[in-house]
Amino acid sequence: MTAPSDARARGTRLPRVRRRRQLLAAAQEIFVARGYHAAAMDEIADRAGVSKPVLYQHFPGKLELYLALLEEHSEALVEKQREALESTDDNRQRVTASFQAYFDFVAGDGEAFRLVFESDLRNLPAVREKSEETFQRCAELIGKVIRQDTSISDEEAHLLSIALVGMAETSARYWLNNHGSVPQDAAEQLVARLAWRGISGWDLTRSAEETGTED
Repeated sequence: MTAPSDARARGTRLPRVRRRRQLLAAAQEIFVARGYHAAAMDEIADRAGVSKPVLYQHFPGKLELYLALLEEHSEALVEKQREALESTDDNRQRVTASFQAYFDFVAGDGEAFRLVFESDLRNLPAVREKSEETFQRCAELIGKVIRQDTSISDEEAHLLSIALVGMAETSARYWLNNHGSVPQDAAEQLVARLAWRGISGWDLTRSAEETGTED
């Protein structure tokens, strides 16, 4: 979140957009620290420095507040993946950039990744659907590149993209939960190299040989 979470004096009027971001920033801190079920709207309001009525003017309930955060950070992850894939035409560099996007996301300030990947609300349909949608959208972005640059079928490309997204998510979360015992850039390169060794086995329009990049 870019909005500050420092409590403001009660009664200070803010434009609606700024107030909303302030409330989301406060809510993120509480949800990450306590989990959804233990978080209280009173505490979120106090953290934001507003009254509960002000909080309820923007979000009718705790679930709506949580879903707003989930939506925001899910979109951020998809956009990171899109930017990574569009950052270069070199396929090996695309693989590396794609993994970097996931590592950057889990290493970001405020542990926003926990809201997307480790929610204690995954059994709720709205949360589960958003999480699955985010996973699929990232996979579709990768699958589109694979389809464009190989001769494999759409179904095969989609399966490969699902595998790559799963690898990126799992490895990035494992890396962070182990306190980054391997430096981030080294971890990104290590996992990306593994992925590239596999996917470069197909005929690519821009391969390591064409770009002069060694395995």
